[in-house]
Amino acid sequence: MNAYLTTEEAATYLRIKERKLYDLVAAGAVPCSKVSGKWLFPRVSLDSWIAAGLVGPAQLPPPAPPIIGGSSDPLLEWAVRTSGCGLALLSEGSQAGLKRLERHDVGMAAIHFHDLGDDVAANAGAIAGNSALNDVVLIAFARREQGLLVAPGNPLGLTSLGAAIDGGARIGLRQEGAGAFMLLRRLLAQEGREAASLRSAGGPYPTGLDLAQALKANDIDCGVATRAVAANLGLGFVALAWEAFDLALRQRTYFMPGPQRLFALMRDQRFVRQAALFGGYDVTETGTVCFVK
Repeated sequence: MNAYLTTEEAATYLRIKERKLYDLVAAGAVPCSKVSGKWLFPRVSLDSWIAAGLVGPAQLPPPAPPIIGGSSDPLLEWAVRTSGCGLALLSEGSQAGLKRLERHDVGMAAIHFHDLGDDVAANAGAIAGNSALNDVVLIAFARREQGLLVAPGNPLGLTSLGAAIDGGARIGLRQEGAGAFMLLRRLLAQEGREAASLRSAGGPYPTGLDLAQALKANDIDCGVATRAVAANLGLGFVALAWEAFDLALRQRTYFMPGPQRLFALMRDQRFVRQAALFGGYDVTETGTVCFVK
């Protein structure tokens, strides 16, 4: 059965007549949302409504604040500004963003998880195994190119993570729980290297931009971040991997005006042009539903 039920399907699901369901809708006594003139009923909200003996949506969990937590990203920041969605950004890393989504501290979490398996499925896996996130939809934002940020002209001649380690380069680290830190750990495992082999310096850096600024200040020689961050600050870049960068949000939040304005821009040609200007993005799957729980 679909996650969102039509009036007929909802009436059948609740074992009442459609006329009675319309009466409940008119009285504001049942969780629902109107989309293009038609009523839709989130099945998970109906389940909560029944189980808790609710008499109206006011007793549902309060709406999450209009904040996107999780990972930082230049294209996401541009999209938030340009769309006029009214959403704020709180960039603390993928894991921290998902934790805030659990607690209803944010309305959305921008995530890019990595494990030792298929990283394309890692974002969905982080949600699927989380019992506190039982009503979440995952929307594809973009695929991003990650790599080593290096000084302009790559004066150390770094060609890979292994070359940076062997050459004793000072590597800036992101915090544990950040997607870039998870990617670094995965790349080390693929090369059969130990974390102790890194010559880490400074940090941990909260965002890729912070890491880039440390590189410009000559506090570090390199660190993992996206091609877009490198291009925006005129830094060199050594490509390492592509990753899925997605937006996780509760199903009821999807229909709110702010997120809808953001998603509308993600379907616009302006979004495609901006992604090309930044560089390091693949937006062919942008806006598609990756996973529903």
